[in-house]
Amino acid sequence: MSAVAPIAITENAEAKRAYGSRALKEPMQGSDVRKLQKLLTRYGLPTTADGQFGGQTAASVRDWETATDRAVNGRVSRRQAIALQTTVASGQRYVEPVAPEPTATAGRATLAADGITAIAPPDAPAKVKAIIAAGNEIATKPYKYGGGHGKWRDSGYDCSGSMSYAFHGAGMLDTALDSTGFMSWGKSGKGTWVTTYANSGHSYMVVAGLRFDTSGLDADGSRWHTSKRSSAGYTIRHPNGL
Repeated sequence: MSAVAPIAITENAEAKRAYGSRALKEPMQGSDVRKLQKLLTRYGLPTTADGQFGGQTAASVRDWETATDRAVNGRVSRRQAIALQTTVASGQRYVEPVAPEPTATAGRATLAADGITAIAPPDAPAKVKAIIAAGNEIATKPYKYGGGHGKWRDSGYDCSGSMSYAFHGAGMLDTALDSTGFMSWGKSGKGTWVTTYANSGHSYMVVAGLRFDTSGLDADGSRWHTSKRSSAGYTIRHPNGL
């Protein structure tokens, strides 16, 4: 690896008059800024080396400060410039931080980082967790009219077939229901954990706050949705005990 030329923090007269500081910061410009930008790029934070300390450079500096546990202020002192130079010369490179996997809060399910599968609330009843687990199994399966009604393992599922599969996975259904069947299944009104919505043409359900619905499958890539939809024209019911 070739040696990194020392970065000299020698502000031009205009910058020195304006800031009275040796730290590089917005909106300075000049060769020192260009050297800093090249160092940031070599560290793994691509920064245009135009000699203009603008928003992009400040953002790269803040990422470097965060990655090295420094106070985050978007400016670089002489000492910090030397530290960055040493870091680059030693071969260390920026590692993109990994966002933590979202976790469900009490009473509310959430989508996993993949945006496809659901995470059950930690306090959910076992049957609710089983419904969500079964729903995850077919979350991305294509829509297929009549799918899931002739056999549980199918190449695709329609709206009521999807719901039936999820309930079957929780041991709550032995035979798949169509949307009309869900209009009289369970008890009237919204449930605490699960609510079904059905009419003669369509059915869907909300499980711990997430909508499980074939509508929106093409757009979201999953049967699980965080968005709401109108329940006008639907019979609203819930499974016994949920």
